[in-house]
Amino acid sequence: MSLAQNWHTSDDLAARYADGTLPEADAWSLEKHLERCAACAERVSAAVRQSPAAGVVLAEVRATVLREVREVTPRAHPPFSFLTRALWAAGPALRGAWLPALLLVALGALALSYGAGVDGSWPLLLALAPVVPVAGVAVSYGVHADPLHEIAAATTSGGLRLMLTRTTAVLAVSLPLLTLTGLLLPASGAPGAAAWLLPGLALTLASLTLAGWVGCRTATALTGGGWLAAVLVPALAAPDGPALAGLAAQLDRCLDGPLAQGTWGAAAVLCAGLLATRRSAYDRLEKP
Repeated sequence: MSLAQNWHTSDDLAARYADGTLPEADAWSLEKHLERCAACAERVSAAVRQSPAAGVVLAEVRATVLREVREVTPRAHPPFSFLTRALWAAGPALRGAWLPALLLVALGALALSYGAGVDGSWPLLLALAPVVPVAGVAVSYGVHADPLHEIAAATTSGGLRLMLTRTTAVLAVSLPLLTLTGLLLPASGAPGAAAWLLPGLALTLASLTLAGWVGCRTATALTGGGWLAAVLVPALAAPDGPALAGLAAQLDRCLDGPLAQGTWGAAAVLCAGLLATRRSAYDRLEKP
């Protein structure tokens, strides 16, 4: 089959393609031509819609998709059905292992402080809090996390819009819970209970920004791992004094004061701007 620039498919060729009688090599050539020829694409599309064979195939595809959706969609009875559907739409993080892990971090900090009498529970919580939403993003988006990812990503709500929706759900749960936990812990001076909010937001936005280049899981590993290394390595490498005291001092340098918070705020704004300028890159993110 010749695919010269002035070549176009005929009605007979389109009909043979639609009913499956066109040889495989010719079908591949035709499909390649349709990628750049809108007129031929419309002709073939019309032939496929009129073909009885195509109708059977489409019906089988539809039945398969509906069967898979019913298998992975949770079943609930009123009045819980609305809440269940909302959690399902919000993302895998809110219906998977991440949510129990978040509760474990919050309750663990309180148990260490009030149950075990550990004075350093607040620095530990402050070190972990900024990476909790990053971890939520990691398990909220992608083929590894969502059995319906390919279907959702192909819709008009896919891409960056879907990622931002699920990130918002993660932040809406983790930010108030961890901030409340910090307020309930014994006062430990600066930085305050809300000092991690801007860093957490900046790290989350940085993860989304990097995801446009390296993918969601790699991006969250880089940002979350980078933060933990920045606060834990200096504390563990301190030559004298307990590690928790070194951790508190390092967190004070990273989070306390107008300069530190202003830097985190500027980083968040910069990442948000990059997200807006590169939003088209997310339409192809983690698609087969």
